[in-house]
Amino acid sequence: MSFLARIAESNRFQAKNFRPFLVAGQTVGWMKHGFAEALSQWPEVFLFSGPQVVLNPRLEHPQQRTDALREVNLALVASGAIDRTHGERYPVKREFHEPNLALIDRAAVPYYGIRAWGQHLNGYVKKGNGLYMWIAKRALDKPTFPGMLDNLVAGGLPADIHPRDNVVKECREEASIPLELTQQIVATGAISYCVEIPKGLKPDIMFCYDLELPESFQPVCQDGEVESFQLMPLQEVAEIVRDTGKFKRNCNLTIIDFLLRHGYFQPEDPDYMSLLIGLRQSFKFRL
Repeated sequence: MSFLARIAESNRFQAKNFRPFLVAGQTVGWMKHGFAEALSQWPEVFLFSGPQVVLNPRLEHPQQRTDALREVNLALVASGAIDRTHGERYPVKREFHEPNLALIDRAAVPYYGIRAWGQHLNGYVKKGNGLYMWIAKRALDKPTFPGMLDNLVAGGLPADIHPRDNVVKECREEASIPLELTQQIVATGAISYCVEIPKGLKPDIMFCYDLELPESFQPVCQDGEVESFQLMPLQEVAEIVRDTGKFKRNCNLTIIDFLLRHGYFQPEDPDYMSLLIGLRQSFKFRL
């Protein structure tokens, strides 16, 4: 395998499998045809205009749209068309700094193909012989990617919480990182990817962070989502990313970005520019 192959794994989709979902005249998602057909049970909520699924324009206000989507999605969970309810509410919008057009349960987001935002933090330690990275192993009872390797801290970004507050909260819950250490977190950019999954589409963006930790620090999970932590030499982490499928898919991207920024790759490497571009792609489907 290769690092480019890891990026390709997170950017596979067939546009023909999807139709656009519009809210307030804006294309905010892409849903599979079968899921769109399930929505035809609610003609007062969804209108079908050619290949498009349109949230009824009579739902003029964000709260009206939120309420309508909630009722529909609860019924779809009951019927098995959506697998579960998560409990966190995510924004419905195209870009991060745009106003929320509605809120929707996190578990329903990929069915509608709505963009989700997340936050991934690389926790690393400088030793005399180089960089080491803290790697988490996901709990075996997690509903998604159980037992796979993960970044030290990672999570979705719900609506109505500031990104900085959310990453600090995740640091506390997932790794018991003290508040004074979280003040040293460095925002390092963002990664975009678009991947087709059985449920639908994930055209997502991850905000990335670095945190240099002292050698004395030992992460402890408080929320039960992590089975264990291991401090690994960066070279070993890179080899696991390159040669295996042990990491949760989007964590590969976060680590590749870290490797690029910390000099593991050099501009003269043949894949250097492809890696840089591959981590930040813009996807525009055409009908």
